[in-house]
Amino acid sequence: MSDRRRRKSLSIFRPSVNSLTPILDDSPSSAPALSLKKKLRQSSTFSMPPTPTSPLSSPVLERTNSQKSFGRSSSPITLSRPRTLQKVSRPTSIFGSFRSLHSLQDEDESLVRTQSTPSSVNEDSSSYFDVLNMIVLHHGEVQSGGGMFRKKNTYLVLTNSHLLRFKSQAKAAEAFPSIPPSLGRTSTTRHSRLSSAGSMHEASPPNDGCVSTPLSQVVAVYKLDDGRPYFTIEVAHLDEETNQASTMSLSLNDPRESDLWLSSIRAAITKSRLTDPTPPIRRTIEHLVRAVEHECDYDPLHFRVFKVVQRATKTGARSSSDDLAKLTSNIYYLVIGFQKIHLVPLPRLTKSGSSTSLSESSGCSHGVVSLTSIFMQSFDDAFQLAFRVPLQPSKTLFLASSSVTDIALWVRHAADFLRPTWLEQPFSWHVPRALDDSILPVSAPDEEDHFCFDRTLTAYCSAYNVDPSNIRYTVSYSCEDAPQFELLEPNHSRRSRYTVLELLSIMRALRYNESFHSISFRNIDLSGLHGLSDHFGSEHLLWTTRSGVPLTLPLKDQSWLLVQEIQSLALKSKRLRRLNFFHCLKRKPRDEDGFRDPGSGICEALFPLCAQQLTNVDWITLNGVTLAEIDIDYLYAAAIEKSCHFRAVDLGHCGLGDGSLKTVMEALLHQEETLESVDYSGNPVRLNPELLAKQLYRLQRVRKLDLSNTHCSAGKRGLLESGTLLRWRLEELSLSGTVLNEESVDALASYFADPKSNTLRQVQLNQCQLSGKDVAKLLKAMCAGRTQPREVDFQVSENKLELGHDLLVEAFQSSTTPSQMTMQMLEYTREQNFRDLIEALSTNKSLLYLDISRTSLPFDANEQTCKVLRHTLETNDTLQELNLSGEETHLEAVTLGPGLRYALKGLEANRSLKVLRIEHQALGLPGANALATVLENNHTLSELYCEDNGISLQSFTLIVNALKNNTSVFHLPNMDKDRAWSRQRVDREIDGMRDNSSSTTGPSTKSTVRKAFSGAIHSGRSFSGRGTEKPGSMPGYTEQDVQAAVASLDQRWDAQVRRLHGYLRRNYCTAHGLPLPEDDATSPAGESRKGSAGDGLAGALMAASLDRTPKMEFDLQLGDEYRVGGDTDKGGILTGAREVSEEHNEKLIDIGDDESDSGGELIMARARPY
Repeated sequence: MSDRRRRKSLSIFRPSVNSLTPILDDSPSSAPALSLKKKLRQSSTFSMPPTPTSPLSSPVLERTNSQKSFGRSSSPITLSRPRTLQKVSRPTSIFGSFRSLHSLQDEDESLVRTQSTPSSVNEDSSSYFDVLNMIVLHHGEVQSGGGMFRKKNTYLVLTNSHLLRFKSQAKAAEAFPSIPPSLGRTSTTRHSRLSSAGSMHEASPPNDGCVSTPLSQVVAVYKLDDGRPYFTIEVAHLDEETNQASTMSLSLNDPRESDLWLSSIRAAITKSRLTDPTPPIRRTIEHLVRAVEHECDYDPLHFRVFKVVQRATKTGARSSSDDLAKLTSNIYYLVIGFQKIHLVPLPRLTKSGSSTSLSESSGCSHGVVSLTSIFMQSFDDAFQLAFRVPLQPSKTLFLASSSVTDIALWVRHAADFLRPTWLEQPFSWHVPRALDDSILPVSAPDEEDHFCFDRTLTAYCSAYNVDPSNIRYTVSYSCEDAPQFELLEPNHSRRSRYTVLELLSIMRALRYNESFHSISFRNIDLSGLHGLSDHFGSEHLLWTTRSGVPLTLPLKDQSWLLVQEIQSLALKSKRLRRLNFFHCLKRKPRDEDGFRDPGSGICEALFPLCAQQLTNVDWITLNGVTLAEIDIDYLYAAAIEKSCHFRAVDLGHCGLGDGSLKTVMEALLHQEETLESVDYSGNPVRLNPELLAKQLYRLQRVRKLDLSNTHCSAGKRGLLESGTLLRWRLEELSLSGTVLNEESVDALASYFADPKSNTLRQVQLNQCQLSGKDVAKLLKAMCAGRTQPREVDFQVSENKLELGHDLLVEAFQSSTTPSQMTMQMLEYTREQNFRDLIEALSTNKSLLYLDISRTSLPFDANEQTCKVLRHTLETNDTLQELNLSGEETHLEAVTLGPGLRYALKGLEANRSLKVLRIEHQALGLPGANALATVLENNHTLSELYCEDNGISLQSFTLIVNALKNNTSVFHLPNMDKDRAWSRQRVDREIDGMRDNSSSTTGPSTKSTVRKAFSGAIHSGRSFSGRGTEKPGSMPGYTEQDVQAAVASLDQRWDAQVRRLHGYLRRNYCTAHGLPLPEDDATSPAGESRKGSAGDGLAGALMAASLDRTPKMEFDLQLGDEYRVGGDTDKGGILTGAREVSEEHNEKLIDIGDDESDSGGELIMARARPY
């Protein structure tokens, strides 16, 4: 594993040439000049600037007009020679697959051919070699060949700028006098540096058969393990101007001789690039930018380019000579982008006849955070990069580059940048130890929100090929142990569960993150990780604690991914205190003979860490997770350790039996000094009140108690005692679903009356079989002796409040109620009781929030009840939030009836109510009219929730129009559910007419469009007021017309939604003193007329007259009886359209106070195609 060691920052300033370390020192085993690479860490292929900038805007992209000559002198000297170098062509395969160099016999044959494209060999007969500036660094005889038994001797000369190959030592001596012209085998020991500058006779040009390679074109020098009985060095080089690439294989018998050549060539290349860097080529940069942009990974600030060789590797332990001969290598560009590492092939030239001679190859991309290993050695340019995606085998890239040191450092920098909070990178860092001092620093992670969490998350999504837009989360700052990271359901229309790779991306991005004190997976299905193991690698496992102490957890490499990831979250964060797994696993216990249930995995992950004090997590929520016997064992082993300091282990709805719950309760008694929450709700057990009271009495710091949906043993003893409750400072008390007898009610009343209960903020007593008398007793005890209303959320839903209802009404009248009360699903057998409660509410001065939704009456509310409700809405001046919503199920609908529309008008005079919820009350068009009137006159209401009320487009338009002069409303729904209801209703009516038309007989060409429209109006009115006709034949429209009509309906809905958003933005900006947005949706021109359905019809008809056929075609299609101005224009459809176009204020349909306006909606939808 790679440790984060940042001891020195990397020097990015280029040293002067005079201060460079000599390439070859006196020691024969000296390595390449590593100190030079340390001094110039920016020496990549294109010599990127120290501060990354866009390669296309950098001045180094300007192409230099360099001459093709061996020398770099500004004034080269041309020398005469007895023989001229003929212009020849290289073999066509030399730049194809990178085999060993052809034999010299092949070279001799190639010298007489004519080359159509330039090569890396500089053999232009019009120029001569400038050997005056060449310094011979090393020379000797080597062997090169294409096959195992095809070896040819060649004489190699290494200078300060080129690597030259001669047919013999004599040929080399002709070019360089410093080389002795011995005919025997020359010594391959290191030669001294002798300059070839001198007289004309001393510096004779090389003869025929010389092949040169500029050191600036060398990509990599590395040892080649090809199975031959030699010590082979491979030199890969590339001419970027022509995209010509090739390799040179040098075989030697002596390993020391091979090491000497390898170190000498690498040192010469290093110094050559430091003294004379090669500028980048624009077309190459543009090609690489396009390739990286295709992967959506281009960022000018994170763009590093290097030339690399993808080395050939053997596939087996033993290979034949033919297989070894087929081993090929390819040259690529290695691009380190923002989130990925790309292997980009060389660009192909577009000219015909000048295509590159490369083998067919394609690039690849791997995520930086999926890196598992970096391996390099100091003696050659070879290195390896290994990547792995979870649940897949590893992929290794065998590469080589003369910039291997820079590549390793920049890859490490990219990984550190994407995971800035990780103290230990999850990949193997096998590099020379001296390289650790040159690791590049990254910016502090606290410069971005949440310690760069988004940066790390998107990097994992990119590496795992996951769409990050599907991931939704929120960060809460108003909860306990804030800030809290809460994962939400995926942003996907077709699935509600995260995939395995998405979950792994999220969890691994959360590792080491110190910005979150709580992490919640509430209602997020983690079943995909349950029972799943990754046997392809172990780099994601944690072997040490955050402080570096080795872990001693058993079989952690064989555990599930769920266990490993949860352990990583708890182990690597010091500030993480709370983990919430509320209903995150949907599993069933497996009780089979001879098979033990493996459990949930969550207990296996967390409780051993807690027992060994390896994590600071002390609040664990397991509600809704079915626990097995092994989970109880893990919990018990940790809970008996007082050093765990658990604040909470919530076990609601965990499927615990009597024995399991007893074991858990006994174990948690060891945490009596720190336990703050007790939650045993929803477990199929029968509690003994006496035993429960003894155990609860020992706890000292309980703030939350949840015993909902539990059963008690038979007896008169109450479930709780007031003495036990008074020992604590309770904030939340939940007993919903648990039957409370008279003793329990008295104990609660005594507790509420005591000042020690002032810390209570929420009391849930739903479905406790309480009567109105019991609730009145609790309310009186809660508010006794107080002048101000108590700020408690008191919930008593689904109780029998009609028993002793008079006492409850009296409590409301006397304002002995807390500030918030919830009384949902009340069933009244007498409407008078409900009317009395509403009337008492008119004089109540303590309630700020009241929820009486889903109240059931024997019949619809009568006129007297509606008048009382209207009076209460007018006169109550303390209530700020009211919920009057109904309920709609498949079997029945619970509403207050049509009289509610009359009662709502009382809100016109209300000046205290801010939030009104009135959903599922079947308001329809009359209710929409009432709400529109309220919005026009009420300027205190800020939030209105009115979905699921049968609101059509016309009704929605009325409500939106009412916002024109209202500046107080900040929230009003888009009516998506009502829109879907309206659409389904239109579709059903269209299908019904299709069925009717298909069952009728007779000609269909003279069927009227008017019949189709008017048949959809349930009120029986026609569109021009002349009568109606029952549809009995095929309507005169096509399937395309129907689709156009539905599309028109959707467009009109969208237009109203845009207007709504414009008004809400205007109100928000006005309230907060912000400049008003420029939005045409709020202008008068965008307003639809109130209550007019004719606009929709007129617009559809006018659009149809422009989009469809000419007038004659209309006449032929509709028939003579529907011609404009004809005597038989019964429906007057086209005439009506023109009338509307001339008189915009005319109403074509007068629906009035009908509850449904589906007919008008259908007309607007169907009229558009005509």
